[in-house]
Amino acid sequence: MSNVNSNPLVDKLIREELKALAPYESARRLFSMSSSDDIDGTGTLWLNANENPYSPDVSADPSLYNRYPDFQPEPLINAYAQYANVKPSQVLATRGADEGIELLIRTFCAPGQNIVICPPTYGMYAISAETANVNVLKAPLKQDMQLDVDMVLNQAQNAQIVFICSPNNPTGDLMSKTDLETVLDSLQNQAIVVADEAYIEFCYDANVTDLLAKYNNLVILRTLSKAFALAGLRCGFTLASSDIIDALKKVIAPYPIPAPVAQMATQALSQDGLAWMKDKVTELNQRRDSFIAKASQWALAETVYPSKTNFVLIKLNEQLDATSVMQTFVDAHILLRNQSKQLMLNNTIRVTIGSESEMNAVTELFNQINQNLTAGS
Repeated sequence: MSNVNSNPLVDKLIREELKALAPYESARRLFSMSSSDDIDGTGTLWLNANENPYSPDVSADPSLYNRYPDFQPEPLINAYAQYANVKPSQVLATRGADEGIELLIRTFCAPGQNIVICPPTYGMYAISAETANVNVLKAPLKQDMQLDVDMVLNQAQNAQIVFICSPNNPTGDLMSKTDLETVLDSLQNQAIVVADEAYIEFCYDANVTDLLAKYNNLVILRTLSKAFALAGLRCGFTLASSDIIDALKKVIAPYPIPAPVAQMATQALSQDGLAWMKDKVTELNQRRDSFIAKASQWALAETVYPSKTNFVLIKLNEQLDATSVMQTFVDAHILLRNQSKQLMLNNTIRVTIGSESEMNAVTELFNQINQNLTAGS
């Protein structure tokens, strides 16, 4: 990251609270795109961003390129409302779920106010808050990686928004729906509770859209980046009461969804598009479960976390170092994600579930590391 002090004008004008702020380390920031070039014809396997290894058959009409798009494209809103079983008035299309996070904070938190997060969890909740000069209060998950409801409620007494990621990134498991309802009940008329369901397609029966009719303080975040394999389009959705949606519309940019994106996203939500997505989800879930079964047998794995997503988190044997293991994979042109900086996740690596050939390559290298470990013990 460049040093803001290299330019005196930047140093003079930048907001004080941003000077020490480290930007979110996305997969593409951690590894430059140049590192994805083919090396000896092998290519690099990108298994560090929880992307879908497949690409849907969607396209856009070039005649859309020269006109400004609709504010909230009706075909897209209607298609997602039908898919999510909510009313169109309860849907806001955004530039990925990340924009939904930012909009909620900008709309409902004034500078100096607070949000609550439940680490280890997705890093953009804190980044979006800190860039808006909003404080981040933490209610860490319990050792079983479930909500500490008492701590969440205690922290939320002075907060406007509580973010709960379910299935959680980077641990991979669902939060208890009973715990979520307890939080929603306790914070009615006090705080908004956000259920981030970016990975819900991998366990869709566990979605909580049915709770929208019961709780006017519930917001649900969704995305087409994961199961729908459209990460490059940057299209997400915020589901909430029409009152909350209308408030967010006061803050969102005038043209949030490019017309080609809206057209391709609508195709992905068609009957054929949904059938394709569900077929790929079934395939990836089976491959994930197979990988978990193998990983659970490795001496290198102290813990293999349960997962309802398209990734698996592994805590390494104490004889191994996550940074060194990561470098072994980088040397083999396989990019995974080191999660060791996260609270309670020391010495952990997250593996995105890729294609069969990609997972074979990952498994083969883990097997080699495991053999070396057992041979030296």
